[in-house]
Amino acid sequence: PDQIKEADALAALKPLLEDAGVLKIGHDLKFDVQMFALRGIEVTSYDDTRLMSYVVDAGRAGHGLDDLAGRYFTHETIDPSELTKTGKNKISFDCVDIGRAAEYGAEQADVSLRLWRVLKPRLAAEHVLRVYETLERPLIRVLADMERRGIAIDRQILSRLSGEFAQEAAGLEAEINKLAGGEPVNVGSPKQIGDILFGKMQLPGGTKTKTGQWSTGARQLEELAELGHELPQKILDWRQVSKLKSTYTDALPDYVNPRTHRVHTDYALAATTTGRLSSSEPNLQNIPIRTEDGRKIRRAFVAAPGHKLVSADYSQIELRLLAEIAGIPQLRNAFRDGLDIHALTASEMFGVPVKNMPAEVRRRAKAINFGIIYGISAFGLA
Repeated sequence: PDQIKEADALAALKPLLEDAGVLKIGHDLKFDVQMFALRGIEVTSYDDTRLMSYVVDAGRAGHGLDDLAGRYFTHETIDPSELTKTGKNKISFDCVDIGRAAEYGAEQADVSLRLWRVLKPRLAAEHVLRVYETLERPLIRVLADMERRGIAIDRQILSRLSGEFAQEAAGLEAEINKLAGGEPVNVGSPKQIGDILFGKMQLPGGTKTKTGQWSTGARQLEELAELGHELPQKILDWRQVSKLKSTYTDALPDYVNPRTHRVHTDYALAATTTGRLSSSEPNLQNIPIRTEDGRKIRRAFVAAPGHKLVSADYSQIELRLLAEIAGIPQLRNAFRDGLDIHALTASEMFGVPVKNMPAEVRRRAKAINFGIIYGISAFGLA
């Protein structure tokens, strides 16, 4: 009852947050920028200590406030789950005791400022200030806008596909039962699948896990399928269809916001070692494209009336950078001549002509090229 009303607090903060002459410092500011934008406040002039840490130490360690407080100040920050509890006793943050909530909020601000004082000089000393100021920091607003806008999906397409995938899975189950000798098989049970393939059918290459179960991972099944065994191939097909149904056609409609009727993913700026974005809740960056079924799911993402969705991709950007930075004559010549580097690698590695090369062979060469750039070991390459 003694709390300041939200409207009053926002009215007091608004002039400060929108003042470009006052630098605001925070950690993981994209969330805060979103929250204020939803309340009509456009935050300007800020520094994000999470992104600063990412720019100077991308692949070396975590960039959470708790990680950084421990690393730089040997200080253990308050665990938010201590305040909100977990499981059945979990409460939302607005129900946390005001004294404890204030202590937590004050610590977040204090640690962020201390981190800023440590990280800001490092950006300049390590010659990455420009990366931070021209690439990373401007993306906060861009991504916040993208997340807020979201993307439309056609629920009818997904519903129809769910039905198709269910039928396809049922058909594959019937074939699997037949190939397994007519006994009913729970295709989703790795134990039962292992017992049939390596116990009953005595197929080669069976290995056991630590728990004594037969291993039935994708690699084992693919190797058996390549040897011409039909049952492992059918199990792989069933797994693929079931995953498409559960992960995409069944799950995506649940993410549609009832107010905007669009899907709003969360883009992480400081998550990957290679500097790419990642996407979660839901992950919109792993919608399959290599199979016809995957491409059907992509058709459920639609543009607003009068608009179009445009797909754009850099052409082998990492390899172009590699050719330039490492000064590799063969690579530079290949780019000048407009040749496909991955296809060239595949041709040399696997003795396949570049013309009419199967996509799968080129993909393997792509894995080799990128593996080498990102420091794959000789064992990993083998």
